[in-house]
Amino acid sequence: MNKYYLAIDIGASSGRLIMGWIDGGSMKLEEMHRFDNHQLQKNGHLVWDVDNLIEGITEGLKICKSRDMIPTVLGIDTWGVDYVLLDRDGNMIGDAIAYRDLRTEGMDAEVKRFIDEKELYERTGIQKQLFNTIYQLMALKKENPEQLDKADSLLMIPDYLGFKLTGVKKQEYTNATTTNLVNAADKTWDMEIIRRLGLPEKLFKELSMPGTVLGEFTKEIQEKVGFNCKVVMPATHDTGSAFLSVPARSDSSVFLSSGTWSLLGLENKEPITTMEAQKQNLTNEGGAWYRYRFLKNIMGLWIIQSIRRELNGTEYVEGRKSRYADGRSYSFPDLIEEARKCEDFAADIDVNDDAFLSPESMIDAIREHCAKSGQPVPKTVGEIMQCVYRGLSRCYADTVKEISAITGKEIISVNIIGGGCQDAYLNELTARTTGLTVYAGPIEGTAIGNLVVQMIEEGEFDDLQAARDVIFKSFEIKEYGGKQ
Repeated sequence: MNKYYLAIDIGASSGRLIMGWIDGGSMKLEEMHRFDNHQLQKNGHLVWDVDNLIEGITEGLKICKSRDMIPTVLGIDTWGVDYVLLDRDGNMIGDAIAYRDLRTEGMDAEVKRFIDEKELYERTGIQKQLFNTIYQLMALKKENPEQLDKADSLLMIPDYLGFKLTGVKKQEYTNATTTNLVNAADKTWDMEIIRRLGLPEKLFKELSMPGTVLGEFTKEIQEKVGFNCKVVMPATHDTGSAFLSVPARSDSSVFLSSGTWSLLGLENKEPITTMEAQKQNLTNEGGAWYRYRFLKNIMGLWIIQSIRRELNGTEYVEGRKSRYADGRSYSFPDLIEEARKCEDFAADIDVNDDAFLSPESMIDAIREHCAKSGQPVPKTVGEIMQCVYRGLSRCYADTVKEISAITGKEIISVNIIGGGCQDAYLNELTARTTGLTVYAGPIEGTAIGNLVVQMIEEGEFDDLQAARDVIFKSFEIKEYGGKQ
């Protein structure tokens, strides 16, 4: 009888429960349940519907029971930077405000009053992004300081979901590093920064490493889903899990986790917090077993997802329909085909421009960007998509060069994982612009990395390399050539 492991992998738009097991020396996967993740406008802010997340998880667990595929262990991963505050009784204080909310505008200047950006980077190694938790907390301190005063604990989103299953509160290391409040060298909360900012020290507890056993289901959850299960903390930051799934061929390969965000970089044993790394806005996110992901957060398929929603007439901003909907329903392959038809259209975009973070209209933002930069303004769907694809592949190539220059490593290949690795056109362009061989796969990189930590903790694998060897032979990896 198979021993089942369950990865609960939640991204910005959906959550999935992926069952994994080992059969004949290979890793097998099966999706058990998928549910929507959405944001709401509430109390003047964009917030996560955490009740919906909890309901989606419990419904998925019931499905596991009904199919007689009951996991022995499970782990939860989500995106980074967002958090909830809890009182002593474990009740939420305020809302789980989403990172795309605009409350952090100007908070970099507020933080700079207490610590300059150079020292902040030297201590934490985290790239400046206005949605980082440090800026969210300063915004909360300014708008609702009483919430911080009342709070007994701070949990990142996956920590909170684990708490709802087990009743145990722990703060996991990899997700904590995205706050911009963890000391890169000491691998723990930087209490000096926290004190300078005037944040309550009691909110920041001992950090737990991936592989830590959180606990078992509460009686309430057992009654709801019909079974008990051990909950293990994986790398709860989804990028941390995704990087573990890469069947790396060389220390000179870069990894690209391709989804709503594109996370491009490599693994290091030590953080790099030099002035040049800061200038290039590279980050040192904490990984499992204290590995560092030296990478850049790049605005990824979010731009394409937003364009598709506008074209299809999906409600883009609450209460308003898109004016670009023409009655046609565009699939992602449709958009790729339109882009291919316009390969001679020469404009591109800086995908990391703040204009693309949360615009009312992504199509308008692209057209305005091209006009301001003196480029041809895209008119057709194909021209708009070509701008995005050119911008993404150019950013990938530039980032590879930056990482190579700073680390002194000659990069020989790009390993793309996650849902975005299915975009053959983007893979082709990435190979062409970087001049490197591109390996695409596995698709379910984040879920696989989540499962890997569980399986190592349970003794299925001796170490990460053993797991990566099994991943390489278990899943299809497509190859795209370099310069044509």
